[in-house]
This record gives sequence, structure tokens and C-alpha cells, in this order.
Amino acid sequence: QVQLVESGGGLVQAGGSLRLSCVASGRAFSNYCIGWFRQAPGKEREFVATIAWNGGGTYYANSVKGRFTISRDNAKNTAYLQMNNLKPEDTAVYYCAAVDLKSSIVTMSEKADEYDYWGQGTQVTVSS
Repeated sequence: QVQLVESGGGLVQAGGSLRLSCVASGRAFSNYCIGWFRQAPGKEREFVATIAWNGGGTYYANSVKGRFTISRDNAKNTAYLQMNNLKPEDTAVYYCAAVDLKSSIVTMSEKADEYDYWGQGTQVTVSS
């Protein structure tokens, strides 16, 4: 069982930056692939970024590629999403999610339904 808690959201002007954190409690954080997803009002949840359980790879949605960076610090049981050059269309509730993929041939995933654990979300609002 893993509990995830996001933080770091807030209100920022377009062009600004935020860093989201996702702190995990429970065992074996290093076994877990971490994904970031977001959901804007009236829209479906969408994939943002994912990082392999071993930190050996990352993958981004085209809409954030080059602006967002996902990382993890297994010693701190924490994953991060650094968001630069934010745009109003990035406004959403951001969720981190985790799935144990250590025993899988797949090391990361962009599919929300493959994740077992979810945080409560943190609001990011970008003003124009």
C-alpha cells in the first residue's frame, strides 16, 4: 500500500514556474513508476509525464515537452514535476500516481488505468 500526497500548486502568471512534489509513504517507493496527470474543469484527465521505477527513463506529453521535467529522489520517497514557462492552458488539478513495475518488462506508463495509487491532487492556476 502506498499513500501519495502532492504539494506545490498555486497561482502563477503565464511564463512563470512551479515545482510540484509527490511524497509517498509506504514501502518500496523505488519499485514504483510515478506518473503525473492533470484534469482541467470540464475535461478528461490527461497524461503529463512519467518516470521509470528505476529512474532510467522519462516520457512526456507533447503539450509539456521541453517545459516540464519529472524527477525522483528515492532516498526521500519523493517525485517532482518542475514546470517552467507555464501557460494558461496548463491550469488544472495535478495528480501523481504510482504503480509497482519492478517485476514488469515495462518500466513506465502513460496510461492512467494502469496506476494503482493516486494522490488527492494539487491545483495549478496560470493567469494570462
